Amino acid sequence: MRIFLVDPYFTGSHRAWGEGYAAASRHDVHLITHEGRFWKWRMQGAALTLAKEVAASVAANGAPDVLMATSMTNLPALLGLARSSLGNPAVALYMHENQLTYPLSPRDLPDATYAMVNWLSMAASDLVLFNSDFHRSAWFGALPGFLKQFPDYVHDADAIAEVAGRSEVLPVGIDLRRLDGPSRRRRPPLVLWNQRCEYDKGPGAFVDVLIAVAARGIDFRIALAGERFVSEPSDFDRLRDRLGTRITHDGFAHDDAYVALLQEADIVISAAHQEFFGIAVTEAIYAGAFPLLPDRLVYPERLPPAFHAPCLYADEAELVVKLAAMLEAEDERRNTAAALRPHVASVDWAALAPRYDARLAELAQ
Repeated sequence: MRIFLVDPYFTGSHRAWGEGYAAASRHDVHLITHEGRFWKWRMQGAALTLAKEVAASVAANGAPDVLMATSMTNLPALLGLARSSLGNPAVALYMHENQLTYPLSPRDLPDATYAMVNWLSMAASDLVLFNSDFHRSAWFGALPGFLKQFPDYVHDADAIAEVAGRSEVLPVGIDLRRLDGPSRRRRPPLVLWNQRCEYDKGPGAFVDVLIAVAARGIDFRIALAGERFVSEPSDFDRLRDRLGTRITHDGFAHDDAYVALLQEADIVISAAHQEFFGIAVTEAIYAGAFPLLPDRLVYPERLPPAFHAPCLYADEAELVVKLAAMLEAEDERRNTAAALRPHVASVDWAALAPRYDARLAELAQ
């Protein structure tokens, strides 16, 4: 079976997901992508250039049985512009994120354009796949209020229910096996930040908590390994000023360096205000880090209920207490991480690619 996987924002987790599925699938997967930058322009204008690339891929490889696009795609526009070359494939939409419940940056004003692109793309698809149940619930919970703001011909509850009825949850696949290897852990314990350094990931709360725990006289090291951007928040500057001697890594870690950091990390922390799946945290847990995560968003879904009490926190004050305790509880850290590893291993591509393959083959039929 031939699959065209279309993604106009092909970078970071999007790229790892697309390339990972193409490599692990038993089907013939062709990637049709644009570089991952200028996300608003990609959502508004990429359909025209993608349609030309779709036509070229059809000419070279034949028409697809399934076209699977990602949530940065204006799918109705793409299907319209590519109609002369595509034929009539089954159409799936994979929702990595959405622009309705994603928190606004301080630099942004509300704009219904991009949430409407998401909604119309869902309506144009045969199957909508969300990366988590939290994500699916958040979207359909917010959608009725969003649609009610428009003046007439309002998309009603029946339209929402029809799309919801052909939506499912299929987790993100991750190449976790590349993280296999010997532990590199040593004293003092290493606290890891491996998420994007942007406002929605809560770097300010992370910094506040580390400063508070350090003030208790507890020894630990810090690794700052997440992706960086030109508009990086200033919170890490404050951390460098206060705890700079404890920072052993400061910068986006690539490939082998990233794997080595994960194998060395004792604790991974998230303070996110937005998270639809949690790839970075999942990778750290698989590599052996004890997770301390907010009791909100997707995180309760990421961990089995038996691990919620030790690993989830309600607020910054509780995170300070739990981090201080875990830094001094080496056996508990390592035993918990070892017990969590089989659970997170379920999203390795070796386990998930057959599920993707089977579902898309069923859709094509």
